Amino acid sequence: MKSLLIYLRNYKKETVLAPLFKLLEASFELLVPLVMAAVIDNGIANGDKPYVVRMCLIMVALGIIGLICSITAQYFSAKAATGFAAELRKSLFSHIQNFSYTKMDAIGASTLITRMTSDVNQMQSGVNLVLRLFLRSPFIVAGAMVMAFTVDVKGAFVFVVAIPLLSVVVFGIMLITMPLYKKVQSDLEKILLITRENLVGARVIRAFNKEKSEERYFEKSNQELTDAQKYVGRLSGLMNPLTYIIVNGALIVLIYVGAVRVESGIITQGEVVALINYMSQILVELVKLANLIITVTKAIACGNRIESVFKEKAGVPEGDLDYEESGKKDAFLEFDHVSMRYDGAGADSLSDISFLAKKGQTIGIIGGTGSGKTSLVSLIPRFYDVSSGEVRINGKDVKEYKINKLRENIGIVPQKAVLFKGTIEENLRWGNESASETELWEAIEKAQAKGFVEGKEEGLKFQITQDGKNLSGGQRQRLTIARALVRRPDILILDDSASALDFATDAKLRAAIRQMKDSPVVFIVSQRASSIMYADQILVLDDGEMAGIGSHEELLRDCGIYQEIYYSQFPKDAKTLGKEAR
Repeated sequence: MKSLLIYLRNYKKETVLAPLFKLLEASFELLVPLVMAAVIDNGIANGDKPYVVRMCLIMVALGIIGLICSITAQYFSAKAATGFAAELRKSLFSHIQNFSYTKMDAIGASTLITRMTSDVNQMQSGVNLVLRLFLRSPFIVAGAMVMAFTVDVKGAFVFVVAIPLLSVVVFGIMLITMPLYKKVQSDLEKILLITRENLVGARVIRAFNKEKSEERYFEKSNQELTDAQKYVGRLSGLMNPLTYIIVNGALIVLIYVGAVRVESGIITQGEVVALINYMSQILVELVKLANLIITVTKAIACGNRIESVFKEKAGVPEGDLDYEESGKKDAFLEFDHVSMRYDGAGADSLSDISFLAKKGQTIGIIGGTGSGKTSLVSLIPRFYDVSSGEVRINGKDVKEYKINKLRENIGIVPQKAVLFKGTIEENLRWGNESASETELWEAIEKAQAKGFVEGKEEGLKFQITQDGKNLSGGQRQRLTIARALVRRPDILILDDSASALDFATDAKLRAAIRQMKDSPVVFIVSQRASSIMYADQILVLDDGEMAGIGSHEELLRDCGIYQEIYYSQFPKDAKTLGKEAR
């Protein structure tokens, strides 16, 4: 939690001025009971109306000055709190952006979203209240106690007994509730995860008629959150009644002691009123302090959760080499006995993979579901790192390159076609910010997207909605391919990125990529044998191991797994082969 306070470094002036103005307001507030006592003892007792008016004007002036100080303090505290939250959110977002895929998988999207939103907002509220009340409330409590001693020592001893009792209640409840607020936030994360999954998978849920079961699951989790909130709320709710009981009991004793001492002529009626006012001030401030402590308790719990994200190492160890295009066409990209295991997994996802890809070659990767196809291509841009072996580009281990320089030269089209809210042009410029309009259209044409982009009245200025919901699956895929081609990469990875395209469009796309000037090394990951059968090399994966490598004809002759995949998709060829065998 303490490490997060660094984000207040740009608001040092505000963090000093906010509590300072609050202390000024508190100082004026402590003078009011003395003025009131003077009005009663000197003005009212003597029937001196001008004196009463003067004292009342002083009280009004104290109130106005206190109000100005309060508003000023509120301004500075709000500025510091919102600035703190903005800095923290920015830093947290930047830190998350550097997480490896492994780290993102381990932490979970719903957890990170909660940290970025609910937890940061809670910390903002905590900072705001601390700057306004953390010094003011204790100052009023201590000041009222000191002022009470200046009025009457014996009456002030009531304060000496009451304040420790109040402190035990306030801090005792704080210590009990602090860990409970952590559990509440964890339950809130669970609700967020369920909601996110239901919104993303709404079509699947309805297709399988699972609305009722999902509602029951949500209600169960929601009830757990509600029960946790009720429990901690009951404990927190004890604070106000318990503090009122103690303070009101102290007031009864104070009035009794004051009455006896007034009767004895030791103190005046005005002084008794001043003592009662000071006790009321203490009550109000302790209630504020109690609410402050509840908010701070939540903020500390949220701060610790945010801090735990910062403690996670961001990204992967980075090299210091700039990427340089190599003339070594015979050894451009090489997998050398590569194995890879996900964090927490019991076995390798990839085992002893070795192959060589030359500049301009197309490498097809095929295999059953879960065979490790995506895992293999994810090692090239270092989304994951190898457990053993090396992935080399230009004869250098990819771990030796600066990650941003490495990825600038790799074009990636993931399995899920992800587009962002904005124009087509804005989405394509993710691949190359400085690309000309001519280069954008060239990439669109190669990706077989020219027809539908030209068909839009706005052309490149056509607005894409969130997740590209106003485009078909095939259109989204073609735009993500165009986005990768705009980069003019040395390595192009098409990870099952043509699944929504018809066979004719898929064939045209592959032909266009082959005809590119300075043709990149192209990796085509696909379940379709037709998409990779014309590749220079085809890697056949089976349960993370390389079951075969070679051309289509070689694998069809020598690799049983490839034969099984191919003939399941082209049964006519299997029948023809059977006739020839007979």
